[in-house]
Amino acid sequence: MTTEGTPEEDATHTPQPLTEHALKNQRLWETQSDDYDTEHAAVLSGDLAMSWGLWRIPEAELQILGAVADLDILELGCGAARWSVALAQAGARPVGLDSSSRQLAHARQLMQEAGVSFPLVLASAEAVPLPDATFDIVFCDWGAMTFCDPYLTVPEVSRLLRPGGLFAFSGSTPMYHVCFDQEADEVREQLKRDYFGLHRIEWEDEVNFELPYGEWIRLFRSCELVVEDLIETRPPIDATTSYRGEAAIAWARKWPMEQIWRVRRPAHK
Repeated sequence: MTTEGTPEEDATHTPQPLTEHALKNQRLWETQSDDYDTEHAAVLSGDLAMSWGLWRIPEAELQILGAVADLDILELGCGAARWSVALAQAGARPVGLDSSSRQLAHARQLMQEAGVSFPLVLASAEAVPLPDATFDIVFCDWGAMTFCDPYLTVPEVSRLLRPGGLFAFSGSTPMYHVCFDQEADEVREQLKRDYFGLHRIEWEDEVNFELPYGEWIRLFRSCELVVEDLIETRPPIDATTSYRGEAAIAWARKWPMEQIWRVRRPAHK
């Protein structure tokens, strides 16, 4: 396989050793994947498959990825790969990556039901077993960028992108984390965490990651990625979600709870 080729089938990939936090998160998803899919399938399927974030704002409205036909696209932390299934139906050549074999089992079932086929890779986004300059787009809707260390994932993305390639990902915001009361499991209107200490956020059964804005920008620049946009999404007036309660939705109408980064590898140095 050349660096400009089409990614190979998942059976040919050898998973790399996982970091300690990646193993912890893998254990979580191996045990909760079935329940997660049952709980959230309604807001992730059908016309909502190609939608972003907690509020499921359609890609057709946001235009984060743009035209996708005939592009090689890697989805990091694909889960059941509903996004990638929809991308395949739109004429793209997707590859789904996830560290949970149970999540990928759901993906294979949905691919079969949809009548599409594309590679699935069992690996962490921190160490992707694919060649350099393989993709036109690498993206993540929450997924791996929530559960993997950005100091490992962002260099990997830069390596995987072709010149001019796009990296887009959604996730929580620094403001959300500094206002989150971990003991009460609720977001507050008061600051609860040190902003400058953001990086690794420990939970009983998982590890999340977030950076201050300046750190994100410095990390992108160090990996030769240029920021094109930062979209701070708000829940629409009629928003419903299986991910948050009414109090959190009300909070997110006043302060940014989630964001979408668009960064690009320059076409020429």
